[in-house]
Amino acid sequence: MKRALFIGRWQPLHPGHKWLFNQKLEKNIPILIAVRDTPVNDNNPFLTDDVISNLEKEYRDEVESGMVKVISIPDIESVNYGRGVGYEINEFEPPEDIGKISATEIRKNMKK
Repeated sequence: MKRALFIGRWQPLHPGHKWLFNQKLEKNIPILIAVRDTPVNDNNPFLTDDVISNLEKEYRDEVESGMVKVISIPDIESVNYGRGVGYEINEFEPPEDIGKISATEIRKNMKK
């Protein structure tokens, strides 16, 4: 089964992330959410296992049906591809209200 791949830290999962995932889920395209295994710090306050657990809880029904799979990957320096790779590379432009969501601001508010 082919899946749409989403790579990120998801720290924390927020409506902008959900909007992004829904660009494929609403088209009934299965997704693979790859969680970058980053060290815990101010920008990454959650352990990778906790992020995975939160995603799997949020998408419990979709995980059970096979529409969502969540995995851990080593932290990455870049995403690279060659010609004729056999898959699309997509960038989704969110609507203004979604585009304004900032995980940095969410993390700052979590500290308060």
